[in-house]
Amino acid sequence: MSETLIRGRVLTFHAEPQGMDDHASYSYEEDGAVLVRGGIIAACGDYEDVAAKAGPEHLVIDHRPHLILPGFIDAHAHFPQMQVIASYGAELLDWLNNYTFPEELRFDDLQHGRRVARLFLDELLRNGTTTVAAYCSVHKTSAEAFFAEAHARNMCVVAGKVMMDRNAPDGLTDTPQSSYDDSFALIEEWHGRGRLNYAVTPRFAITSTPEQMEMAGALMRAFPDLHMQTHLSENHAEIAFTQTLYPDAPDYTGIYEHYGLLGPKALFGHCIHLSEREADVLSDSGSVAVFCPTSNLFLGSGLFDYQRYRGRAKPLRIASATDVGGGTSYSMLRTMDEGYKVIALNGEKLNPLASFWQITRGNAQALSLAERVGTLEEGTDADLVVLNARATPVMALRMERADSLAEELFVLQTLGDDRAVVETYVAGEAVKSAL
Repeated sequence: MSETLIRGRVLTFHAEPQGMDDHASYSYEEDGAVLVRGGIIAACGDYEDVAAKAGPEHLVIDHRPHLILPGFIDAHAHFPQMQVIASYGAELLDWLNNYTFPEELRFDDLQHGRRVARLFLDELLRNGTTTVAAYCSVHKTSAEAFFAEAHARNMCVVAGKVMMDRNAPDGLTDTPQSSYDDSFALIEEWHGRGRLNYAVTPRFAITSTPEQMEMAGALMRAFPDLHMQTHLSENHAEIAFTQTLYPDAPDYTGIYEHYGLLGPKALFGHCIHLSEREADVLSDSGSVAVFCPTSNLFLGSGLFDYQRYRGRAKPLRIASATDVGGGTSYSMLRTMDEGYKVIALNGEKLNPLASFWQITRGNAQALSLAERVGTLEEGTDADLVVLNARATPVMALRMERADSLAEELFVLQTLGDDRAVVETYVAGEAVKSAL
């Protein structure tokens, strides 16, 4: 079995850092290495110690002086929206009707789906993202295209065909039964194949009738190990419209609660305007609120109260995400830069160690995938990103005055983008340099 020794400055997190001086929350090696054997991390730590565990014919890749971390994880994105990113001037519901839905109509074509899925995954890898939770279109072929491209790259992904049977154009709706049948077939074909994970995906309550929501719940009962992903409480107009469609529900979250769609593997995009009852219900069920700062800002949806949600008596599990194409960047560095500003506007500050924990181990935990990705622990999948904090002249100049790991991370987060990503590894294979 082939072995690769990847050398550099190595950083991995054990727990969420509680401050800039919380050194126990992470491991850092100035001269470190990751030993990869058969796509799995066989050892990680000090270079001399790890090199001693390698076989006699291992390959050495020396990335010094760059920083090696687990690959980034994006917890919410829409691959069919690549060609509507940067569309001008609309809030959520108008943006969907004017830009998103017309674009998604094109994904009944398998070849178009394969092309865009290929470009989407390549863009993520270019930005150091090795795992994504993605929405496909309503068409079964779009999910087939996405899973085929992800499988070809041996990527760990979570994805599903959206279910929507109302309030969308002709050609972009299914039925309760067809959404169940198509999702069931996709689960049977793709879930658990390689590193693929299926998510039952009702787009949001506005585009699903009660009958379709029943079908989504039935799928979760039939396949209790699946993820579920949808949208919740993103925009005031969305919330008001949803309440007219489900007048008997106590609130927006109560709709998903009624149909059995809450739980530890349930991912709720946005969650900006939650009531205390809704936050309690999400917390009690172990559901995940997904923070999408660039999208929330771009569409004018509101400010996600990251620190309040985490500091409640019943804290929320939180992930972070690009939400492309409402979001404006494929980069998790750019995402957390905007996230820092959103949190600052709410009167708090997020330290850079916590930012990098969030987009690695934190997101892995939120996606219930931490046993496989998000860390550099022995036995996990060898998904890595290599970062250069001096990748641009501006970054190099700033780094002349940086004298700590936390400062370097903050420079990467604030000034970095795909240019700061030297290499991306998926299951131990270098992929960015091959793009």
